[in-house]
Amino acid sequence: MSAAPCTGRRALILAAASVLPGRALARTSAPRVVCIGGALTEIVYRLGAGDRLVGTDTTSLYPEAAQKTPKVGYARQLSSEGVLSLAPTLIIASADAGPPAALEQLRAAGVALVRGAAGHDLEALLKNVRQVARALDLAQRGEALARELADRWQAVQSRIVRGTEAPRVLFVLSHVANNVQVSGHGTAAHALIEAAGGANAMRGFTGYRPLTAEAVVSAAPQAIVTTAQGVQALGGPDRLLAQPGLALTPAGRTRRIFAADGLYLLGGGPRLPDAVQELAQFLGTWA
Repeated sequence: MSAAPCTGRRALILAAASVLPGRALARTSAPRVVCIGGALTEIVYRLGAGDRLVGTDTTSLYPEAAQKTPKVGYARQLSSEGVLSLAPTLIIASADAGPPAALEQLRAAGVALVRGAAGHDLEALLKNVRQVARALDLAQRGEALARELADRWQAVQSRIVRGTEAPRVLFVLSHVANNVQVSGHGTAAHALIEAAGGANAMRGFTGYRPLTAEAVVSAAPQAIVTTAQGVQALGGPDRLLAQPGLALTPAGRTRRIFAADGLYLLGGGPRLPDAVQELAQFLGTWA
């Protein structure tokens, strides 16, 4: 599906943001924004621009107002037709949004497309705050929010005790009951665990791998971290601990499980410092 080019109105200029090349899309006095990525949507609301959203993806669940916006599908499985049906003048998309063909179709339709920064740390969060703010012509608000989040992060980190023996933490991803995985390096879960003063119990691989009894028993995690959605998908904490090997670990024997909303834990949005603090308090690394 293609969209007719707009004429007779001032072109949208996004020189400071990360914009895919393509025709500049005309802009009205009321921008129509589609935001793809839960963390970016949170940023839009924190900037006070939630009223500009005409659509979001299915990972955009916070704040509650975001749940009431029209949905364009899952961030990594977008349909250009669905996005364009909302007649956006600006699309703000996460670094992992896709597929590439759909993004190319959006670019070819002339819609201004801003991509978020990749990464799971504070630097990526601050980059996303500033990029989103510039795209919305709210640069001053963006700088204020970036400073607020940086100060909050520093305050949290100053309270975390990092000893020679960090607690070993296993992150379990189980949003689909028959596909239980554990996180290695290079994941949002790994970054979260280390930021909270823990040590990822799974070593030697990047990304996610299927859970195996031999691997988790050998890792001997002292705590299990997972998402509330994952626990629900499996059928509760008992069913989680019934997964291969988990009951035989120190964490399994003591039922030491931390579960919270997936977007809160892994989204990398403005609530990231809060998630780090809450996990540190659970792990006992909070002073």
